[in-house]
Amino acid sequence: MKTLDNFLFGYYPYICLTVFLLGSLIRFDRDQYTWKSDSSQLLRAGQLRLGSNLFHIGILFLLAGHTVGLLTPHFLYEPFISAGHKQLMAMISGGFFGVLGFLGVTILLHRRLSDPRIRVNSKGSDILLLWLLWLQFALGLSTVPLSAQHLDGSMMIKLAEWAQHIVTFRAGAPEFLADAGLIFKAHMFLGMTIFLVFPFTRLVHVWSGFGTLAYVMRPYQLVRSRRLGVTPTMPLSQQRPN
Repeated sequence: MKTLDNFLFGYYPYICLTVFLLGSLIRFDRDQYTWKSDSSQLLRAGQLRLGSNLFHIGILFLLAGHTVGLLTPHFLYEPFISAGHKQLMAMISGGFFGVLGFLGVTILLHRRLSDPRIRVNSKGSDILLLWLLWLQFALGLSTVPLSAQHLDGSMMIKLAEWAQHIVTFRAGAPEFLADAGLIFKAHMFLGMTIFLVFPFTRLVHVWSGFGTLAYVMRPYQLVRSRRLGVTPTMPLSQQRPN
């Protein structure tokens, strides 16, 4: 069991991150025409709108919460909030947005599987991805009652230490998960697996969302109108003598 834990939580994270980054780069470089979300909004638009909004609200909050919660060192927030209160806050907010995301992905999964027109135009990766997300939300919500059994925040600190050891390439990361329950480990393993399959699914369009932030730094586009009978002013260096 220790050998399996060492692989799943010591080596597997780096495999997933490598495939996630290099796979996304290679797909963008070699297969840009597939770099899209493949929307099917013309079919069951109302159901798509409801499910997509619930899913995106839930998943975006949870991604931000997991990133901040796991990667922020304990000493930075310790003067302001205890580990127990941080865990309780994570359980309440994560549970609420987890339910929203779970309802959203359930609606999207039902829509894709129940409508023959959508089903026949769906890729295998689309259906697999929805099932993975559905199961991930279910596992995440299952950790809430387990976390309620120990409100001292000790398990949250161990999970954070594991994540921080992974991203800083420090040894001994799997040791922090020795006492973690099977549900926690399954939730973490499936989360890493979603990063592994990321470059091969429609999830790559998430990168485009981050890419739009570049528009904030882009210079203004200068547009000059050419009215009838009015000659645009040209610099002297470009004017030709008659």
